[in-house]
Amino acid sequence: MTRAVADIVGTLGSGIYRGGEWHRAASGGTFTVENPATGETIATLADGDRADASAAIASAAGHQRDWAAVPARRRSEILRRAYELVVERTDELAALMTAEMGKPLAEARGEVAYAAEFFRWYAEEAVRIRGDARRSPDGKSRFIITAEPVGPSILITPWNFPLAMVSRKIGPAIAAGCTMVYKPANLTPLTSLYVVDLLSEAGLPDGVLSVVCTTSPGDVVSTWIDSGQARKLSFTGSTEVGKLLLEQCARGVLRTSMELGGNAPFIVCEDADLDTAVDAAMVAKTRNMGEACTAANRMFVHRSRIDEFVTALTERMSALTVGDGAVAGTDVGPLVEAKAVDKVDRLVADAVDRGATVMCGGRRVDGVGHFYQPTVLTDVAQDADLMSTEIFGPVAAIVGFDTDDEAVDAANDTEFGLVAYVMTESVDRGLSIAERLESGMVGFNTGLVSNPAAPFGGVKQSGLGREGGLTGIDEFLETKYVAIPVK
Repeated sequence: MTRAVADIVGTLGSGIYRGGEWHRAASGGTFTVENPATGETIATLADGDRADASAAIASAAGHQRDWAAVPARRRSEILRRAYELVVERTDELAALMTAEMGKPLAEARGEVAYAAEFFRWYAEEAVRIRGDARRSPDGKSRFIITAEPVGPSILITPWNFPLAMVSRKIGPAIAAGCTMVYKPANLTPLTSLYVVDLLSEAGLPDGVLSVVCTTSPGDVVSTWIDSGQARKLSFTGSTEVGKLLLEQCARGVLRTSMELGGNAPFIVCEDADLDTAVDAAMVAKTRNMGEACTAANRMFVHRSRIDEFVTALTERMSALTVGDGAVAGTDVGPLVEAKAVDKVDRLVADAVDRGATVMCGGRRVDGVGHFYQPTVLTDVAQDADLMSTEIFGPVAAIVGFDTDDEAVDAANDTEFGLVAYVMTESVDRGLSIAERLESGMVGFNTGLVSNPAAPFGGVKQSGLGREGGLTGIDEFLETKYVAIPVK
């Protein structure tokens, strides 16, 4: 039987972890974690500061050499066991995730399955790290080329996918042989703390992973960056923060991976299958209450199909049940905090002021919790704020277009380029549009692109590097070349 959330929380660590042990904050400070559906405090954790950060990075640096020497097969076995434990604990992880960030239980279970696959994928990649050996073109030298762990790595994850984001970073770091210092989001740290204990149970040696929860992320992360001991930073979060981190990392020439903001376009061509398009739009828009960097932000629909698309999407959005994600039958849970609701409300109000029509929803839900109604807006002006700002809420903004070129130009009219979606029954048309979209990923007749076996990441101001797939482990590896003269 699955334990109650309070019982699960009671077994979690303090929030600061190093050397295989949980610690209090050096300052003695604490912070609370709240359930966004009820406003109730569900945990109190240690609030780390610079002193805790310094101890964590020193631990990571001190264990790097020994960890890098651990055979790839052993690292693989640890990851495989972590995968098995995540699957075994699906119900507890899902319940904890729902309690701290609000997503419906069914969706939380889906995230657990997705997150587990990163551990399994990198368990398999750990033993397939590639190298090369060959003669130079002039025949005078032999080349030996190896891939070695980059070294102590800083990992920073967001609040919206508290399990998938941590497994997507920790998995390849373990596989590559890197020690880690990790800062979870202070809004949703509990799932991450569960994973720390789970990895220890899977056999991860003490000292390989250190964790600092904090409400002062700038102090903690800058301490790590400036320590001279970290060699890599992997960050998922806003473009604004990512730019600041890139500037800081430049001081020490740290390797960086950045999965930043999105402003995903969703294009419905005149020959699209309506059912396919609406199904894909629902996934791309309402997954995680719209609180996803991959969420469809701007929906461009051919004018010959816009009326039927709006009617069908409005019907589907209006039928969604809003409520506590822990309650059976809930489709849309709360947004993560009050500020998130305020932002969505402001963006919708601005769009309406500029001429948008509200087809359904359009306002916050009164009462306890941070809820916003599923919303469909039509006739959205191009200069509306939500056309250039991530909504991060259950709001579909729809704009008409006449030609494919017009749709592509509008889709590319943003500094972001994480993911885009195109709906058409023509393979040639779909591929032609996909090739012209300035985006790291494209969903063709699907609203879900995330897959552990595929490279996840964007172009322009949506980030640098890729996570997942064959290239994900390369972010944690350095290439070394040894030249040997031929005698």
